[in-house]
Amino acid sequence: MGRQIPGTRRAGRLARQGLVCAIALAFSSALPARGEDSWDNVARVVAVGDVHGDYDQLVWVLKDAGLLDGRLRWAGGKTHLVQTGDRLDRGAASRKVMDLLMRLEKEARKAGGQVHCLLGNHEAMNMQGDLGDVSPGEFAAFRGPDSRLRRDALWERIREKRRESGQPDPTDADRKAFEREIPLGWVEHRQAFSPEGKYGAWLANQNTVIRIGGTLFLHGGLSPKYADFSRADLNDRIRRELQAPDPLTDLVTRDPEGPLWHRLLARGDATLAAHLETVLQRQGVRRMVVGHTTTQGLVMPLYAGRVIAIHVGLARIYSGVPAALILEGEQAYALHRGHRVRLPEADGEPVLRYVREIAALEPSPERLNSLILELEAVLSPTPAR
Repeated sequence: MGRQIPGTRRAGRLARQGLVCAIALAFSSALPARGEDSWDNVARVVAVGDVHGDYDQLVWVLKDAGLLDGRLRWAGGKTHLVQTGDRLDRGAASRKVMDLLMRLEKEARKAGGQVHCLLGNHEAMNMQGDLGDVSPGEFAAFRGPDSRLRRDALWERIREKRRESGQPDPTDADRKAFEREIPLGWVEHRQAFSPEGKYGAWLANQNTVIRIGGTLFLHGGLSPKYADFSRADLNDRIRRELQAPDPLTDLVTRDPEGPLWHRLLARGDATLAAHLETVLQRQGVRRMVVGHTTTQGLVMPLYAGRVIAIHVGLARIYSGVPAALILEGEQAYALHRGHRVRLPEADGEPVLRYVREIAALEPSPERLNSLILELEAVLSPTPAR
């Protein structure tokens, strides 16, 4: 979950306890229409992992991929861009990230391409009022000329509710604590992320899992618990949960084994090899592309390329590596600092060669030394004494 921003945990609890209603956030119970989740005959796909509010880094990698021109307009033609979730939190420019992608969705569609923004656990957390990883800069981005009036109105609503329940009036110390915990812009942030707000409505209709050609894309991974779920079932269930967030019924979006949170495939857990083959066969694909779990700063092929982990630490709060995945037909490449490197489709020596090639592109190649040593040790284990 990362570091905790002081006060925001309590802010999240306030939202979940009904204060969303106090600031006129009406949650619709209507289920969004089932969306498209599969595409074929796509010549080129670019997949970008977790962004975490780092707008400049996202722009950098999209330019490297040829998807943006000098005016930051769509230049990718019929390319499909997949962003595998976690556009939000930790960085201060999540709003700019969302605005850019919302615009690119329209521009790409006009050019014959597509932008697929998938849901990650941080999108769900913001919808559900779990704000522990929202940076102060994110709330500040929503601050407007009437933010103080909005916050004052929320405070008066809290006082009214206390009176109605027979509790004593809050003290001056309570008011000061409230203002520390609810920064200016917080109310507008919560309104924007309600299912009827600008960003909430956008998120609540997004897919969790999609297929493009022979590749499955999602944020976390498909654990054995969800191996039998179809894409449509997962997408519909998570849409339903985010359309009317409730901790008592948000079972899939909050499940550590669910598709927004599962990590073991991205860690290359050998015990899941058979499960992986089964789920790929059921989904009708040859590989799975996931974010959520950070790699050591590179697009990382696992299970002989059947899983590709793309949370490279793009945001500068991580390693700040501008890297993404490119699929041309069924061939996979890493786009690393503007250079294309073909991904291996076998374990062992091919992966070691690949990592060494990526290290040669790094201004500080020693960051990959530990991974290289790990791979070398597997290939040439020390004889037992």
